[in-house]
Amino acid sequence: MCALSPLPRPLFIGHEIYRASTYGRWHPLRVPRVSTVIDLCRALGWLPPGVYVTSPRAKPAALTGWHTPDYIAALVRAEAEQVVSDTVRARHHLGTPSNPVFAEMFRRPATAAGGSLLAGELLAGGGVVFHPAGGTHHGMPDRASGFCYLNDPVLAIRSLRANGAARIAYIDIDAHHGDGVQRAYQDDPDTLVLSVHEAGLWPRTGMLNETGAGNVFNLPVPRHLNDDEMVMIRDALILPAISAFRPDAIVLQCGADAVADDPQSHLSLSNNAHWQIVAGLMGMAPRLLVLGGGGYNPWSAGRLWAGVWATLNGHTVPAVLPDAAQQVLRGLTFQGNKRGRNPDPAWFATLRDTPRGGALRDQVRKDVAQLAARL
Repeated sequence: MCALSPLPRPLFIGHEIYRASTYGRWHPLRVPRVSTVIDLCRALGWLPPGVYVTSPRAKPAALTGWHTPDYIAALVRAEAEQVVSDTVRARHHLGTPSNPVFAEMFRRPATAAGGSLLAGELLAGGGVVFHPAGGTHHGMPDRASGFCYLNDPVLAIRSLRANGAARIAYIDIDAHHGDGVQRAYQDDPDTLVLSVHEAGLWPRTGMLNETGAGNVFNLPVPRHLNDDEMVMIRDALILPAISAFRPDAIVLQCGADAVADDPQSHLSLSNNAHWQIVAGLMGMAPRLLVLGGGGYNPWSAGRLWAGVWATLNGHTVPAVLPDAAQQVLRGLTFQGNKRGRNPDPAWFATLRDTPRGGALRDQVRKDVAQLAARL
């Protein structure tokens, strides 16, 4: 059998379902995110047809490797009927304020899951895939959790493994701990699970002393984490952990809610910090899959993820965006949040944030050193 060839260039997985669907008028995920990234990258000339892949929708049977058949059936039924019983709400956490009933409540997450399953297949021979609609890391086997109806990172890891990647490193830099992924792989010696997240933030898991079978590394960071601290975390913990683990594939959950302009966290990062993580991971394994995740300010999420795609391709980020890209950003609204009332003019004109450096706090140094000592 001939070895599969690596992808000749990075691929971008997207779908139009994210443009037209919404969790509801007041839900944090009411904001356009994936569609903004697609439109920005097209306006910048970074997304020719040859690199854009339309995500398939995963069929229910493809989701039961991690999720229970009863839960998937309940999710499909809830979309069809647009109502859930008290029993279903209590058992599966559907129809709650966090995980509401809405028109595409199965089709939308199943499309994200389909993209992550497809990514594992596309990366069978190696390469880079960006799937910004992925990253729903809170989904549990039998219930929705934290806006996540399905857990597409778990499905991505399963797909990568089915397509030849024996050892997989999962890195999560979302502001919230990836509790669902840790639950799935905390006792798997062939999966590294490393999460950097805000201490005390929901779901309030991912403590420093949680180690699983030995390949779980949790770094809860204090409020106002800055770019310089994140560079130190990258160089002293993330990159050495991957180097020591020697994975066949890396999955990065690149949640955009860790930046200073996001309303759901209290960190002080600029988007430069995320781009530097992406750049550092490139070339450390034959396969690299970058997922989205949290991100509840449409300007900061769209700009951050567009910069991720630029980083993966080596595109130069312009100091001032061309008019077509600025029009994409000027067309966004952020109703119901004070940050949207008077948006920073830089959110319209640039992709790159002003760097947000700062002091390296002793507690961050100490916690990083404690985890690094386990390598």
